[in-house]
Amino acid sequence: MTGLDHMALNIRIVLIKTWHPGNIGAAARAMKNMGLDQLYLVDPVDFPSPEATSRAGQATDVLANATIVPTLAAALADCALVIGTSARDRSIPLPALSAEQSAQQAVAEQTQSPVAIVFGRERMGLHNDEIQQCHFQLNIDASPDYPVLNLSQAVQLVCYEIHKASLIQPIRPTEAYPLHQELAHFQDHLANTAQAINFINSRHPGQVMEHLQAVFRRARLTRKELSLLRGFLTAVDKTDRRDQESDAAH
Repeated sequence: MTGLDHMALNIRIVLIKTWHPGNIGAAARAMKNMGLDQLYLVDPVDFPSPEATSRAGQATDVLANATIVPTLAAALADCALVIGTSARDRSIPLPALSAEQSAQQAVAEQTQSPVAIVFGRERMGLHNDEIQQCHFQLNIDASPDYPVLNLSQAVQLVCYEIHKASLIQPIRPTEAYPLHQELAHFQDHLANTAQAINFINSRHPGQVMEHLQAVFRRARLTRKELSLLRGFLTAVDKTDRRDQESDAAH
């Protein structure tokens, strides 16, 4: 079996609010070492920076072509698979994958739509609302005595696994998955409908919507299934409006 053209891999590395510019440069170098060239920076603290350029080595082209965006949602809008790296357990857990499993899935699905691997801040990692924008959580196996990796080291390890996975012809997915932006629109529609029919109290929503959003992310709905659910919500909206109009008439 033949592998894939590494530079053609539609996989982006997303770094959120990176504090140290040297980590950005080192991440760019790690990416180029392993044949990746799509670097997305979400609200970086210090970039462009001479230190980033210095740490990048021969990967200054990756830095020069980096996409800078203000929010994580902007970095993920056109992605159909989002994998967030985190060493911490969450109150609303996502399906967990190893670095190897994440790479295999990323290489397979990037043939249809962009894939994002998301890395959080050096000290705090990903916030809960950020990990909830992901479909899977990537856990890097490490010694329980000290399982915390430097940001650029984590990027290097994940990029290496992607490189290995790219050497094997992937099994292409048979279904098309919705993009992050399409799923976000569905979640907004779901929240609005849930409030309209008093399923949740807008003043005291609790974690109901977060749990519902996690359900649909874990389910990995196809585009066809998502369209069906949007149609269902639209029908519920119309029925609710008719009921309100009927009550007002009486």
